[in-house]
Amino acid sequence: MPNPVNTLTNDLLELQTFLDDHPRLVILTGAGISAGSGIPTYRDAAGIWRVSEPIKHQEFITDSSKRKRYWARSLRGWPAVHDAKPNEAHLALATLERSGHIEMLITQNVDRLHQRAGSAQVVDLHGRLDQVVCLNCNYRIARESIQQVLVRENASATAGPLQLRPDGDSDVHQQIVDKFRVPICTECGGTLKPDVVFFGGTVPPDRVAKCMHAIDRSDALLVIGSSLQVYSGFRFCKHAAATNKPIALINSGKTRADSLATLRLSSDCGPLLTALLAPR
Repeated sequence: MPNPVNTLTNDLLELQTFLDDHPRLVILTGAGISAGSGIPTYRDAAGIWRVSEPIKHQEFITDSSKRKRYWARSLRGWPAVHDAKPNEAHLALATLERSGHIEMLITQNVDRLHQRAGSAQVVDLHGRLDQVVCLNCNYRIARESIQQVLVRENASATAGPLQLRPDGDSDVHQQIVDKFRVPICTECGGTLKPDVVFFGGTVPPDRVAKCMHAIDRSDALLVIGSSLQVYSGFRFCKHAAATNKPIALINSGKTRADSLATLRLSSDCGPLLTALLAPR
C-alpha cells in the first residue's frame, strides 16, 4: 500500500512544478472537494454510484409525484448543506485566486462553498441550491425561506434519523412522501424548482461559453475532486485538450479524462492544496 505521506510529498512537488509552468489556471471542481465539508459524493473511487441516481430534470418538470418526493427529501437534507462550512481546499483556492493564479473557478457543485470561502471568479455550472425559481414567472426566492414554508406545512416530516445524500438530499419513507405538501409560487401559483440544473437538464449556453473563453485565456486546466463522468464538466477537458492546454487532475479515483491528462495526482485535495500555499 502506498505511503500517504510520500504520495503527498511527491504530488506536491509535481503540482508546484505544474503551477510554476502554468501560472494562470482555470479550476474545475466536483463533489470530491466538498466531501471534507460533510457533503457526500455521488460516486465512489471507481466512478460507480454510491446511491440511486438523483432526480432527473424531465421527471421533476412533468411528474408531480416526483416533485413531491424531491421536496420531501430536500426538507430533511437542506439544513446540512445550509450549515456546511468551507474546508481547507475551498479556502486554499480562494487564497490562490487572490494571488493571481486563477482565471476562473468553474464548479459543478451547487453548495456555494467556494463563494463562502472567499472565491470571487466563480461560475456555478449547475446552478445554486440556495435559490428557488418559479418555472412559470421566473420569480426567485431564497431556499431558506422555502424551508420555513416546508417545515410549517409538513412538521411531521422532520422527525427521524437523517441519512444525508449529495446536494441536500435525504432518504425519507414513502408514507411521508404521500402526505407531503409541496410549496407553490406566492406570486403566480406556479411550480417551484431549486435553481439548479438537474441530471438530464441543459446548462445555459452562455454559461458554457463563458467557461470555454476562460480556458482559452488560461495557461492550463486543473480539475479537482471530479470523476468527470457527466459530460457538462468533461467537455471542458475535451476543449482544453483540443486547444493544447495542459490538464492536471487531482482525484482519488479514476476519471473520464485520465487519457487526456498531463498530470494525474491522487492525494487528498485539502492537504495538497494547503501545502501548495506554504512558503518553499
